[in-house]
Amino acid sequence: MSLNAVPSGERVHIGFFGRRNAGKSSVVNAVTGQNLAIVSDVRGTTTDPVLKAMELLPLGPVVIIDTPGIDDEGELGALRVKRSYQMLNKTDVAVLVVDSTVGLTEEDSRLLEKIRQKQIPYVVVYNKCDQQETVPTAEHEISVSAVTGEHIHELKELIAKLAKPAVSDKHIISFMLEKDDIVVLVVPIDGAAPKGRLILPQQQTIRDIIDAHAVCVVTQPEELPQSLQSLNKKPKIVITDSQAFAAVNPMVPQDILLTSFSILFAHYKGNLRLAMKGAAALDTLSDGDTVLMAEGCTHHRQCDDIGTVKIPRLIRRYTGKDIQFVWTSGTEFPDSLRAYKMVIHCGGCMLGEREMQYRLKCAEDEGVPITNYGMAIAHMNGILPRSTAFLRADE
Repeated sequence: MSLNAVPSGERVHIGFFGRRNAGKSSVVNAVTGQNLAIVSDVRGTTTDPVLKAMELLPLGPVVIIDTPGIDDEGELGALRVKRSYQMLNKTDVAVLVVDSTVGLTEEDSRLLEKIRQKQIPYVVVYNKCDQQETVPTAEHEISVSAVTGEHIHELKELIAKLAKPAVSDKHIISFMLEKDDIVVLVVPIDGAAPKGRLILPQQQTIRDIIDAHAVCVVTQPEELPQSLQSLNKKPKIVITDSQAFAAVNPMVPQDILLTSFSILFAHYKGNLRLAMKGAAALDTLSDGDTVLMAEGCTHHRQCDDIGTVKIPRLIRRYTGKDIQFVWTSGTEFPDSLRAYKMVIHCGGCMLGEREMQYRLKCAEDEGVPITNYGMAIAHMNGILPRSTAFLRADE
């Protein structure tokens, strides 16, 4: 896989923050060596966060986040400031750009405190040192000029030093595989499947299996019995799309491990046990309760979409209750979850580990149970213990 093909959720996210006209966008362009951000003398040129996946040496594949000014004014400006603060939840390394001719302001200090509270590695960049030199007083401070390029190389080195891999050394499934093990993937091709390609979790799982020098067999639910029969040895595990759990479960002998892609990704991103606990909340739902359905990406919804149609229909049938649903997608995530009885999240393949952990922590702090699509479906089909039995291989 080329570095440019690395999924966004696997990249280190570097967020650039600061007041209007501090030179954030100029510093972004200087660091990346590209005109990624529009630069203007007009205050507030950046009106929405801009995210760009790219290569940044010496770090490698990253996502650069250029944000609106944290001192924006008016009703619309307040919304832009809020969006900037929300970007902290995506950020693995924060770069606070300060105008050295003005110095650290109240807005800068407020943001810096929030960065420290979230325990995000950060660097304070005093820009415009060609106009007024600011002598750094701490290890995490540096003085640069986006215009002349002074100390930009040192800034890139400092960012690389602060960064760590977005998903460290974790593995999706290879942690339990040995050479020549067989893994069967069940991939339904229906109206909701993207034309001509596999979805990202399926692609990443295949790559992880291949990296372990194991054998990957991909089939559809209808062909699963024939696929299992044709193998010369028992597969180590069968991984299915959660939507096919009910059909696939009786086809797979009990002595073969069975799980789903979204359950594997919950384990991969460190939230499996919390999601297992959260799934039990399905049994406590009552008439009129509201469930938040949250997705980490935005996509064109099909007529039988899993998050907006299939799971809500399954929940209403399982509980026999009149349940209400609210949907969020992409970077949208409520500031408070108190209005919801529980949260059911997608597998989070497009989210970085930091953002996924932030969402889990929000739910945990407010005492709102959270689970994911695969966990919810497995629980409602009575096979959650079976679909999480692979955990023994990681203990």
